[in-house]
Amino acid sequence: MGTFRIATYNVNSIRSRIHIIIPWLAENRPDVLCLQETKVADGQFPARAFAEAGYQVIFRGAKQYNGVALISREEPQEVHYGLTDGGPADEDRLIAAVFSGIPVVNTYVPQGRERETAPFAYKLAWYDRLRNFLAGTWSPAAPLIWCGDLNVAPEPIDVHDPKRLLGHVCFTPEVWEAYASVRSWGLEDVFRKHHPDETGRYTFFDYRVPGAVKRGLGWRIDHILATPPLAARSIRCDIDMNPRLAEKPSDHTVLFAEFAIA
Repeated sequence: MGTFRIATYNVNSIRSRIHIIIPWLAENRPDVLCLQETKVADGQFPARAFAEAGYQVIFRGAKQYNGVALISREEPQEVHYGLTDGGPADEDRLIAAVFSGIPVVNTYVPQGRERETAPFAYKLAWYDRLRNFLAGTWSPAAPLIWCGDLNVAPEPIDVHDPKRLLGHVCFTPEVWEAYASVRSWGLEDVFRKHHPDETGRYTFFDYRVPGAVKRGLGWRIDHILATPPLAARSIRCDIDMNPRLAEKPSDHTVLFAEFAIA
């Protein structure tokens, strides 16, 4: 029996965070690291740094905005970019591949800007499109991981001030419903499986809030979800705060999980 270790990290510019990512890989040796908001055109992606560290890398991005990547110890199989329903593919928001027989779907869900705007409606529709993509491509009866910056804090315990923050585009009933619809396809929140009632555990701390990390003013908007057969084999899932405490950090930090596999 072996293990499969996966992590997700919104880097908020991969070139600005490479000094954090490469040492983290060397210390933690995940099988797969999912990155979001790489914010770099494909021609400028620092692929060589990952190759020199002994990792495979696949990616899609654009200058200044969005961008996703999969960093892996083994060569990715069945690589896929973007949604497939005839709408905007958004290849810089979704990248999928199979590792050790496990499909991994890495997404950077649209943030939504403000409620009652076109970007917010697009966010809600994006969740619906993603659910259809999952349902048309895989089965919840088989192992699969969906992870990334999902831009939703699903419960009051996932934000530091639920009363004040209610109505934010990442903490509002419309988004909870859209996110729950994707989950209803057959996905379990692996962090909550291991920490069902734990409060004060966050993956995002806004740069604009003075002393946000020290004061615990965070949000849990980065997630790792798995289909029931794989979630049942999860060994642990936790948040690593070290990347957020590093010099020149992203406003997010690393969420990781480990699964027992044959």
